[in-house]
Amino acid sequence: MANTKDIKHRHLEGKGEMDYDYANDILFFKIKDREYDFSLEFQNMVIDVDEEKFIVGIQLFEASKFLGMSKVNLREIPKWQFESKIENNVIELRLNYQLKIRNKIFEKNPIIIQENKPNLPSPQLVQTI
Repeated sequence: MANTKDIKHRHLEGKGEMDYDYANDILFFKIKDREYDFSLEFQNMVIDVDEEKFIVGIQLFEASKFLGMSKVNLREIPKWQFESKIENNVIELRLNYQLKIRNKIFEKNPIIIQENKPNLPSPQLVQTI
């Protein structure tokens, strides 16, 4: 693992990709052109981390149940972004996305917090655009 004492602030920003597997109810967000090195598994999500220890992808299993919306609505997400922050031994994921329901756009902004058990470098910020 990286020595976190020398890291003041790390920021990663990049274009993102999104996919929704309707049959298996899995929602996937990732930063384009960044390859993951390893994955962290939590209760019903997987976080992908690259070799520089940045969070570069998120997979949500049972996404409709987890986010409290129908599978049909998750198929059409016109705009989305995710941000992750690691600080004080906590991983914070912010999902910012829009849903299109009957030609109306709804903003959603869930925050997911997990303990940083693998001790990824802190503080760091990842943002998709």
